Amino acid sequence: MDTMTAPIEPRMRAAAVQLDAEVGDVATNLERIERLVDEAAASGARLIAVPEFCTSRLPFDPRAHEAVLPPDNAAVALFRQLAARHRCWIGGSMLVAQHGEISNRYHFVEPDGRVHVHDKDLPTMWENAFYGPGSDDGVFETALGGVGAAVCWELIRTQTVRRMLGRVAVAVTGTHWWTLPSNWGSAVNRGLASLAQFNRYLSENAPAEFARRLGAPVLQASHCGRFRTGFMVAPGVPLAAPYDTEFVGCTQIVDADGHVLAQRQAQEGPGVVVAEITLGAQAPRLPLEERFWIPELPLFLRAYWHQQNLCGKAYYRSRGRAAGLAAAEKHQ
Repeated sequence: MDTMTAPIEPRMRAAAVQLDAEVGDVATNLERIERLVDEAAASGARLIAVPEFCTSRLPFDPRAHEAVLPPDNAAVALFRQLAARHRCWIGGSMLVAQHGEISNRYHFVEPDGRVHVHDKDLPTMWENAFYGPGSDDGVFETALGGVGAAVCWELIRTQTVRRMLGRVAVAVTGTHWWTLPSNWGSAVNRGLASLAQFNRYLSENAPAEFARRLGAPVLQASHCGRFRTGFMVAPGVPLAAPYDTEFVGCTQIVDADGHVLAQRQAQEGPGVVVAEITLGAQAPRLPLEERFWIPELPLFLRAYWHQQNLCGKAYYRSRGRAAGLAAAEKHQ
């Protein structure tokens, strides 16, 4: 019987990719993704997650606009080629321009070539400079059953669990989670040390805490490496302070109870993690909080979120949308 039409077993070998991506260099990043997906498939994985912004890491840097693609693009074509080559399911997100706006669009591709998409609901901090919010529920009907898609801080918002709860057999996710600056001096480092530690803890535990409230296994693919970005000082002000940082968190596979089955810390560099998962929804281990965020975020982190959101939105309106749309035209 053809493996593409055979009944899907509830036990499945899954993988998640940890990527060291270049800024704005789509071709190089796709070559790296292909090698890592081939590696994951060679280990027997048939469900493979690649990171959010898989075509380019996304600092506040003009070069990142060059990674904005039209809906029909080389990255989606590669996903379809890999899904057919390995008879696998593969998902990851990228910046896509359509109807005069830009989205952070997660693509989930089945072995038969079908493509399901989800646009991230809310950009995180300076991400607002590059794309706008989405409104779909991110739940796909597939040969695996219901599959939920979420990216980065969608994993720490209660509204994400609500849209998936009881509807998905697995959640495929990706992240692009950075930490605080390392180049603002020792006094800042000391003053923000506890916040940096909390942010790292939050990034490492987000998939497990999400799974415990969802009642389904979670794959999370991540970025790794150090990079320089800019910290926007105020909305509409064309100034940004140099901000040296690094990606934090883990590429992880966790089961429906939130137990970590496999993980790769960001500091371990690019690679893949592989584990056996059981597809299917079960009763969540933890009740969902009646608030916006799943964790209690410190006041400073919430202020940072709001301040960079405002700055990013102003930049998107004045420059970011136009720069991204122009780049997508070049990729046609």
